[in-house]
Amino acid sequence: MLKLTIVLLVAGTVLTTLLATAADTPAHTALAPADIKWGPGPASLPPGAQVAVLYGDPKKEGLFAMRLKFPKGYRIPAHTHPKPEVITVISGAFRLTTQQGHGPAKAWTAGSFVAMEPGLVHQAGADEETVVQLNSTGPWAVTYVNSNEDPRKVGQ
Repeated sequence: MLKLTIVLLVAGTVLTTLLATAADTPAHTALAPADIKWGPGPASLPPGAQVAVLYGDPKKEGLFAMRLKFPKGYRIPAHTHPKPEVITVISGAFRLTTQQGHGPAKAWTAGSFVAMEPGLVHQAGADEETVVQLNSTGPWAVTYVNSNEDPRKVGQ
């Protein structure tokens, strides 16, 4: 009887979580390029980036998709993320350095795909205006290897 009670409690909790998540997420999302709304990039990235959240909410638990637009010459210092990142280059040239942020940089052009596991130290940048789509699970976070390069702390 105790096992049945535990199973029912776990099942009820899982079902409640799934229903709550489903209530916050539309069953279908489709956007034409003209419908994508750009705004200032997140505070965790250096100034100059723009963001468009396509699906979900990067600040909350669950799947999300967002596009990031970087100006020519943009650079994100060595950092990590606590969750996997799946990136598709939409336009431009996305420069990525892995190997603890010190390896050779490679420019990934439109159509390129990059998947990174949590905790991978990397640097990123743009050789020209660049748009990438980032898919992951929230909450999305950035931890800089050198905390002095964290844009949230600059000027403090």
